[in-house]
Amino acid sequence: MGSPGLTPPIAEHETWESTSQLFNTASSSSNADRDRRHSSSASASTISDNRDHSPGSTRRTRPSVVSIAASLPTVREMHDRRTSSQVVQTVPATLHNSSMSSDETVVSSKNVLTNFQKVAARDPLIEEERIRKISRSNIQHLRQKGVYDRLVDWSDGPYRCLKNQLLSPFKESCRRPPLPPKDDLVGLARHYYPARADLKVQVCDFGLGRAERTETTLGQIEEFWQSKPDWVDVRWIHAPLGLGLAHSSVEDIFLHDGQSGKRFENGGSAEWPYVETEVLNIRSHKNFQEMRDVYLLLSKFTELEDDLNNSSWKNDHNSSLQSDVEWRSGHLGMPANYWNLITSDMPWQLTEGLTMGMNGPMEGLQPINRHIDQQTLTIHPFYKDCHMVRNIFRCFHRSDGILLTLSPMAGVNFIDKKMPQYLSEPADGIFDNENASAPGYVFSAFADQGTSTWHRRTVEWFLTYLITEVGVTPHTCRQGHNAPGINLAYQSVIQDLRRRRHAPWRKNETVKLVRDYLACVDELTTVKQICARQVDLFKGMQQDVRKFESEDNRARNSPDNPSGESMQERIKWALGMVKARHDCFDNLLIDAKQSMEALFQLRSIEQNELAIVSDSQNKAVLIFTGVTIVFLPLSFFTSYYGMNLPGIVDTDRTEGYFWKLCGTIALVIVLGVTLGAARHYLKQVWKSRRGKREHDMA
Repeated sequence: MGSPGLTPPIAEHETWESTSQLFNTASSSSNADRDRRHSSSASASTISDNRDHSPGSTRRTRPSVVSIAASLPTVREMHDRRTSSQVVQTVPATLHNSSMSSDETVVSSKNVLTNFQKVAARDPLIEEERIRKISRSNIQHLRQKGVYDRLVDWSDGPYRCLKNQLLSPFKESCRRPPLPPKDDLVGLARHYYPARADLKVQVCDFGLGRAERTETTLGQIEEFWQSKPDWVDVRWIHAPLGLGLAHSSVEDIFLHDGQSGKRFENGGSAEWPYVETEVLNIRSHKNFQEMRDVYLLLSKFTELEDDLNNSSWKNDHNSSLQSDVEWRSGHLGMPANYWNLITSDMPWQLTEGLTMGMNGPMEGLQPINRHIDQQTLTIHPFYKDCHMVRNIFRCFHRSDGILLTLSPMAGVNFIDKKMPQYLSEPADGIFDNENASAPGYVFSAFADQGTSTWHRRTVEWFLTYLITEVGVTPHTCRQGHNAPGINLAYQSVIQDLRRRRHAPWRKNETVKLVRDYLACVDELTTVKQICARQVDLFKGMQQDVRKFESEDNRARNSPDNPSGESMQERIKWALGMVKARHDCFDNLLIDAKQSMEALFQLRSIEQNELAIVSDSQNKAVLIFTGVTIVFLPLSFFTSYYGMNLPGIVDTDRTEGYFWKLCGTIALVIVLGVTLGAARHYLKQVWKSRRGKREHDMA
């Protein structure tokens, strides 16, 4: 998928602070920030962790920021260690040699210093390669953006107005610009919607003290779920597919090629063996609009269909994926053409219904509107260029330790002060940025230690970790709340609407204000519903996990790492996060509705006062009208019979000449006023007929 915008490559020293500077800053501010908790979804700094515990609690104590930061190696030391050994250590050796207690040396997802460790251990070569990829993608996007601008100008340019239509033969700027060439339009479609076989797929392998990631394509996905290396405990395959024909075929073939794992009967689907959640993420408003424009404008050109359809499976090397998609399209009566296959890439707006619980490709996003709702979230300055969207996230796991996740989610999950920068990066490379992407962060969290810190080295444990990590986003915990969260943003929005409610009355302002209120209520309602579904999901998974642990205890299967975070602890943390968000948005929704009701009451009172003032004015107008009715006929007759045309010097005109001249002028004036009043209706009729003719010609 194309990148949303062009940004120059970011220098390494601008993106990542040096380790020594970061740790010196942490040391100098440790006394002032001693009570501050740095939260991380991967470090699982839970709501329950923020509470005070009794002295007899068995919960592990948290290490301090200064004690851990002082013992961490520098970036160069970690890079040299990676280069020399090629095997990533689970925990830096200096961490084990420090003077901390045994409880403090435990590195789990509850460790509040995950961010500091990640910065210290970041490989500069990997970051440089990521920046080069962003630069190459931006150059390509700049070329495609020029084609997109010409397409939109051809479709929506000012030439469509009647004035420019009349001036087009005489003025070149008023003429319709030419349509971009066919090859450019095909390249534009492939840029924003890659062919199915060319979609990037991430394959992540986790073993004891080791982890690897491979980037492949959907056209080669089947070979990666047939088997996995002996050292791999869990193989995770992530494909950016939404609800559609390809999604259904991929999941069916995956489950057919292996035996399903332990079933989440309460947390999973009642009909199919998968766990799903609906994820909120932040996209660039500009990129979102471009995606819809490209889809709705180019899908009308039938001359592009052959080239696009041929490219859909050109690079497919799977044994059965394409044939399964074609069979499924015939079974469901949905043509397996390019546009039907890429529809699943389109993010859902908040007001386009709920996707969680949908069963098949027939329930996808239909129809797609070119218009994008102007969300009230953009009233907040930090989110002015953002658009919050929804995507389904489904997990399928097998007993051989292979997990398949399907989701077209390509937005920002972790809200950070650098989010505008993240939104300008290529959407298909969001997985590489663990500061923005929840799936990307899950891999980076275990990239060094592999499965060494897992409570159980099973695919069920990793599925639980992944679904809880993704399900609680978006949030600001990853970077220590250095940006306003969506809940704080909506609080600010409601306060702004309340301020506008008390502003002096202006024409059409009340209508705009009511529309903003209704949009805000719709957005809050959708977020609340998504949170409610997530609460049900995690409650059901709690029951399933208790069942799994009971089965393991009866079979005397002891945990692989007793000090690691169990599935129960993980779900408890996620459930607390989602409940808190649900309660917050429930309160915001109540506040918005009460504020809107107060607006209606206030405007009703104002209307009553205006009615009283208007009544007195109507009495004055009535008196004036009565006087006019009496004297207007008298004025007309005196003026008419007082005319003496033959008496005018140097003229022999009669009374008939007067009526011909004045009557013609009056008729022209009346006709002009009538056409001017009906110009909007006539323009709409003309546009609809012209659009119908163009559609018939196409």
